[in-house]
Amino acid sequence: MTTFAVDGDGVTLHGEDTGTGPAVLLLHGLSATRRYVLHGSTALEREGYRVIAYDSRGHGDSSPASSPGDYRYDQLAADALRVLDARGVARAALVGMSMGSAVAAAVALDHPDRVQALVAITPAHLGTPTRDPARWDRLATGLAEGGAEGFVQAYGDPGVPPKSLDLIRTVMRQRMSRHAHPAAVADALRTTPAGAAFPGEEALRGIRCPALVVGSRDRLDPEHPLWIAECWAEMIPDARFVVEDDGASPLAWRGGSLSREIGAFLAATSRPRPATR
Repeated sequence: MTTFAVDGDGVTLHGEDTGTGPAVLLLHGLSATRRYVLHGSTALEREGYRVIAYDSRGHGDSSPASSPGDYRYDQLAADALRVLDARGVARAALVGMSMGSAVAAAVALDHPDRVQALVAITPAHLGTPTRDPARWDRLATGLAEGGAEGFVQAYGDPGVPPKSLDLIRTVMRQRMSRHAHPAAVADALRTTPAGAAFPGEEALRGIRCPALVVGSRDRLDPEHPLWIAECWAEMIPDARFVVEDDGASPLAWRGGSLSREIGAFLAATSRPRPATR
């Protein structure tokens, strides 16, 4: 594993580059870090892929943006391209979770020559700005003023059983503790959801690379409704869609199983297509 730092647009992005073979770029979700895409699984590396992961601006080990408003989707997409350039990668499969799936879609739409394949894991929206900016402001204020505990309190109770609520809060505290600059994450919480990654669901029809969409039936995660993932799969031409069985643990959170699903998809996309008559 090689660690790296990439400078540009007033930020330093920290990440790691592991394995050899076709390149796979991991893009994490809002308020997460590079750990929260494949959740520690190294299955893709073992299957012969080069996996590049980095913390988004202001998240994890990466530095804050120059301005509180510099967490727009166009800047996040430019960061992804900057990392590929710095690592000498002309074309990669993009694997994004939540916010990362929107960033990956934006890159695939605007720079199709750089994207070999797209994997969208639990997309959270259809590209357009949030309809509830007050909620994101509330989460940002909670994090900025009260740290991880303030974020947890601002998140509130999504109406799940007490045992499940305790689990959600524990995971949130663990995730928030991984940020070197929590105030920067708060800035991202205010800025990123307020902007557009792409102009609505119809834009997804413009994605021409092979695509896999991973949905979730997780009732503890209302941020990523199944219907959003289903819409992505319907709109992206010839996209493949997978989701766990009802009652099973979410595929999106099982790193090994998720990695094997992605590996099988990438292997299939690299096979020559049958000749047409």
